[in-house]
Amino acid sequence: MAETISPMEIDGNETLFPSSTDKGKRVFVAGNNSGNGKATPWVEKYRPQSLDDVAAHRDIISTIDRLTTENRLPHLLLYGPPGTGKTSTILAVARKLYGAQYHKMILELNASDDRGIDVVRQQIQDFASTQSLSFGAKASVKLVLLDEADAMTKDAQFALRRVIEKYTKSTRFALICNHVNKIIPALQSRCTRFRFAPLDEVHVTDRLKHVIKAEGLDVEDSGLAALVRLSNGDMRKALNILQSTHMASQQITEEAVYLCTGNPLPKDIEQISYWLLNEQFSESFKRIHEIKTRKGLALVDIVREVTMFVFKIKMPPDVRVQLINDLADIEYRLSFGCNDKLQLGSVIATFTRARSALVAAAK
Repeated sequence: MAETISPMEIDGNETLFPSSTDKGKRVFVAGNNSGNGKATPWVEKYRPQSLDDVAAHRDIISTIDRLTTENRLPHLLLYGPPGTGKTSTILAVARKLYGAQYHKMILELNASDDRGIDVVRQQIQDFASTQSLSFGAKASVKLVLLDEADAMTKDAQFALRRVIEKYTKSTRFALICNHVNKIIPALQSRCTRFRFAPLDEVHVTDRLKHVIKAEGLDVEDSGLAALVRLSNGDMRKALNILQSTHMASQQITEEAVYLCTGNPLPKDIEQISYWLLNEQFSESFKRIHEIKTRKGLALVDIVREVTMFVFKIKMPPDVRVQLINDLADIEYRLSFGCNDKLQLGSVIATFTRARSALVAAAK
């Protein structure tokens, strides 16, 4: 939700516009594909072109839409996980503000590439200091979009703070990041903050159905459910999986989706969970290692999926909590490249302890 501050009035009657820099991302505009639709990534082909097209976060979208319509757009800080619509929202705002002059009125930089203080002092300040275009009787501000702003150095952020203060009359700044705690407080206080949460399953499903219909794809219900589940609320990830699966298989089934992404199939996780809960240590280790090798599965993915499966198993709450915490520790160790065989032994030992606790609780 938005943090309420007094929005800044747009003022000035400038009539000139700057020559746009070539630095930054190139944005694909749907409809100008020139017959090359098959080669276009669907995340760009189906990127929302207006605020009404943004799949979710209607409370945020309506607030930004109202501020844009009333010519009272403040500096913005959009933060949250990847693929939740942050960049699409700002680009839709820019299209609404500038129309055909869109590319002349916006400076778009990715702070992962342009993260130093020199970028602030040169590109951003040069763009902000030049006069902006006037749309008839209505003067408009320029827009600086800084994607992945949490990758900027501290010195660059402090320099940006001064630039924001100095050029507020002619320029608005939109900062986009995944981790808001990496943005210095001085910048946060100068922006209206909006948090973009992961998309819920309904919004991801609706958007995927739109793409499936537009592309004429053959997608089974189980395949669609697998896409939604593996996306984890990330629309970009969902579209990438859909497109890559379509390239590998004409019919998009649950199995095709899981094989394309390399994730363990649900039936494999059920089988592995059965071995963990019922087989002896040596037999369980042998079978899990065999299926992991044969299907090319990563142990970290198996641990992650087994953890989710634990929530479906009926067991005392204290046993479940301890089991999940132990599995989380193993997943953490695997993220640092610990030995797979050693960690597989830890997984089996963790379930052996849980099984003993279940037997004791039953008595």
